Amino acid sequence: MVLNVNGVKHEVSLEPDVELLSVLRNELELTGSKYGCGEGACGACTVLINGTPSRSCITTVGSVAGKEITTIEGLEKNGTLHPVQAAFLETDPFQCSYCAPGMIMSAVALLKNNPAPTEDAIIKSMDGNICRCGTYLNIIKAIKLASKP
Repeated sequence: MVLNVNGVKHEVSLEPDVELLSVLRNELELTGSKYGCGEGACGACTVLINGTPSRSCITTVGSVAGKEITTIEGLEKNGTLHPVQAAFLETDPFQCSYCAPGMIMSAVALLKNNPAPTEDAIIKSMDGNICRCGTYLNIIKAIKLASKP
């Protein structure tokens, strides 16, 4: 089957029920997406599938074959960070940073669909992305910075 990851097509010979996260990390060596809970509840493994945030730990490769998969590694273009990545660096909302890739991917999807979200819209959209360090206020600040007023 063919996986289109960050604009690059990868031919993989795997069972269709293998989790996308393990393929990204172990086969394609894209280790930005993190294993958190393994149940799709924490958001650490979030990637975009055709622009929609998806938990790669519960998404099978068979279900995404031929679809556009974007990981945290695919946001940067020609040495320039995505505006959300730049905003997160500027506001420095993280302590351990384990949740950072999933938070950023969810924020990218939010701002693509709603370039100027309210704080309530940000909170609602980011619900399900867990930060064990509890830096939610700074994460919201970063997303506001990346938004277009």
